[in-house]
Amino acid sequence: MEKVLFYEKLQEYYVTKPKKKPFSQDEQIQMITEIEAAKTKTCTKTRREYYLLATYTVFKVAGQNFLIYKPTENEENIRYIVSYEDLYDKIKSFHINTGHGGNVKLRMAIQKEYYIPRPAIEIFLTVCQTCSCKKSMNRKLVIKPITSNDFNERGQVDLIDFQSVPDGKYKWILNYQDHNTKFISLRPMESKMAIEVSTHLLSIFLTFGAPSILQSDNGREFVNCVIDELKQLWPECVIIHGRPRHPQSQGSIERANQDVENMLRAWMQDNVSQRWSIGLQFVQWQKNYSYL
Repeated sequence: MEKVLFYEKLQEYYVTKPKKKPFSQDEQIQMITEIEAAKTKTCTKTRREYYLLATYTVFKVAGQNFLIYKPTENEENIRYIVSYEDLYDKIKSFHINTGHGGNVKLRMAIQKEYYIPRPAIEIFLTVCQTCSCKKSMNRKLVIKPITSNDFNERGQVDLIDFQSVPDGKYKWILNYQDHNTKFISLRPMESKMAIEVSTHLLSIFLTFGAPSILQSDNGREFVNCVIDELKQLWPECVIIHGRPRHPQSQGSIERANQDVENMLRAWMQDNVSQRWSIGLQFVQWQKNYSYL
């Protein structure tokens, strides 16, 4: 249904707008044939042949020919031209890989490898049923944000409640974010007890290093308990607590929480699975890999 609606809207767009419609599969095959023939042609080439050779080239991979724009001297990446018939499937693949990311995130991911017109991407986002079900997020205006100048200067930890859709023994998600880089680490948890939180944080800190300041919106007592547990597990670790419930600095991780929840629910829907403890690993990669 999505695919049918996508092509109906795309067709309507190219009928009403004076824009060049993407090449069909048959057109690409014809252009590849003409380019290959023009390369070996010894007599005078036609104007079209000069245009094709100057604008496009044929890239061969594993015995297959692909039409691409001719790279300039400053370009390193090869961008494949996607045929009209393949637009939906190609966009959907990237959309899922980015965790159902928005317009900018999707375009940035696609443009590294493929050439797809922006209108096609924008139309796809309007027909994605998973995205239409995402919860709207009420973003508050931050007047004076807390800034961090370096990695591990300030770490933020928060818990996401997934008790309504438990995955076996897992009912909570730990989200640890470096405030400066926005790099996140996600862990499935059975409870929100300080000992379990500190055990997961210890694993993260022994991989990336411990932050100078640990902050959480769960309250000062919660942070103190977690830090006390960490000190028992890692006596050499030196961390001080940050200001709890400080909206200027917690807004970032709260936005990340919302993104994680939306992306995880999208993963569950796309994979027809309730095993979100597995999907959490994919969401973490998607979130850290994405443009925004």
